[in-house]
Amino acid sequence: MPETEGRLITTNHLLAALSETDFHYLAPSIERISLARGQVLFEAGEPVGEVYFPEGAAIAIVSQMDNGATSAVCAVGREGLVGLPLFLGGNSTPYKAIVQIPGPALKVDADVFKRECARRGELEHLLLLYTQVRMTQVAQTSACRSHHGIAKRLACWLLWIRDCIGQDELHLTQKRIAEMLGVRRASITEAAISLQDAGLIRYTRGRIAILDAVALEARACECYRIIKLEVARLLPSPGEPTRYE
Repeated sequence: MPETEGRLITTNHLLAALSETDFHYLAPSIERISLARGQVLFEAGEPVGEVYFPEGAAIAIVSQMDNGATSAVCAVGREGLVGLPLFLGGNSTPYKAIVQIPGPALKVDADVFKRECARRGELEHLLLLYTQVRMTQVAQTSACRSHHGIAKRLACWLLWIRDCIGQDELHLTQKRIAEMLGVRRASITEAAISLQDAGLIRYTRGRIAILDAVALEARACECYRIIKLEVARLLPSPGEPTRYE
């Protein structure tokens, strides 16, 4: 359980939005962990055993085809949680969750999480709003694949991952990005070069720095703006980390 001089601290937007009373229902069961790159948090079709509230990590919810090809359904960061099927009552999903960018997260046991959701308090209300955000993200991602070019999709994905972790430097390889977008690596290389030549990003092996987020957003498709506005409309403002006695 994360503590600083007797106070619990979290930068996860959902947990930070809870009142002190509601947060403390979960607090005894919270464990702070460090998520590693490539770590699988749950497999497709298997019961979800824990819920993760990222604080600086980015996790992709991934669909894998029979031929081994992968594509990200959505990405999750400090704005939300991984383990939504537990809240919805399904307990499993045909997708798997893979850590894209390592970092801290808060972990809660599945049974504890479901018990707190059943109390029908603030957590349930926040998760209903978060579910709508996730539905928007998944639907928009599907539309994006059908209508937008790779360069626009790459700009959109980089901005979303930036929002997930709250940093301009992303530890991502072109191979991993290609897997998440479901395209050839050569296509990502070409798109990344065009963004770098425009002065919007700087790419070195395994690392991408966003140099001009405003200009990058102008290059991205409208999907990023649509999702971003829905997050701002429905979910708590990031603000400062909330502290609880």
